[in-house]
Amino acid sequence: MRDPQPRVDYSQVLVEPGEGRLAGAFGIAGGLLGYALVVPLVLQALLLAGWLAGGRSRSFSDYAHRAQGFETIWGLTATHLALACLIPVVLLLARYLHHRAPRWVWSVQPGLRARFLVWVMLVAVIVLNLTQILARGDGHLDFQVPHLWWLWLLAILLTSPLQAAAEEVFFRGYLLNCFGSLGANKWVAVIASALVFALFHGTQNLWLFLDRLSFGLAAGALVILTGGLEAGIAAHVVNNLFAFGYAVFLGGAAQARGITSMGVVDALWDVGGFVGVAMAAWWIGRLMRVARLTPGPTGGDLRSTRRG
Repeated sequence: MRDPQPRVDYSQVLVEPGEGRLAGAFGIAGGLLGYALVVPLVLQALLLAGWLAGGRSRSFSDYAHRAQGFETIWGLTATHLALACLIPVVLLLARYLHHRAPRWVWSVQPGLRARFLVWVMLVAVIVLNLTQILARGDGHLDFQVPHLWWLWLLAILLTSPLQAAAEEVFFRGYLLNCFGSLGANKWVAVIASALVFALFHGTQNLWLFLDRLSFGLAAGALVILTGGLEAGIAAHVVNNLFAFGYAVFLGGAAQARGITSMGVVDALWDVGGFVGVAMAAWWIGRLMRVARLTPGPTGGDLRSTRRG
């Protein structure tokens, strides 16, 4: 395994001098192929296991349709676990295609800076919930307690963080780096990875697309400004935990799963929340002096950058 070049930002940790743009092109192709093959195969295997364990009371096609729409607890769980497989896909590509140890996927330090992640997560809980409260104003919320609500929440709590982290590892941790390997400017790489992230969410109206694009841009900017995935993972985990958690009591997780449109006002509130979290995460990163660049050629920077 080889270390990245000294004193480069996160978008360059997979770039190897002399390899040209070939590794980046193969990386994008390999990553998208992994997404297209591994995730559906794992999902179908998990759904088949659930169908067999449940006694096959209905056809598998009907069972899978309901499950993938998050009408069942196992459907939500299986979908999140299947998406979590993107993490090993990325780590394997980083190791065998780019010759990088897995620790370089997480940050330029290298490794996962857990204390920084926890602090950003705490701030994200406050900011994202506050913006949702303000967005709703005096609007009445019709809370309902569904059957097995505790099991729904347990499934969300255990699997949603894996799904959110996997998406950050794939879109920001890998595709952004691959675009950097193609010679793209770091901000062009941020924009490109955010576009792919938004497009991969399927059918959506303009405002929902812009909402997801804005999140991708904010998470990508944080990767560059803080030197790692921790802030994006923290924001993504908190956003998904509360989005699905609230949905359980507001009509069901299927309603959140099936959203295809958003109004301009809701989109603006969402974007405001993302920007607020991004600014707070950047400020926390500066206070904790987290590394933004890979260590210097002598390794002398490594000790000082481990404060985060």
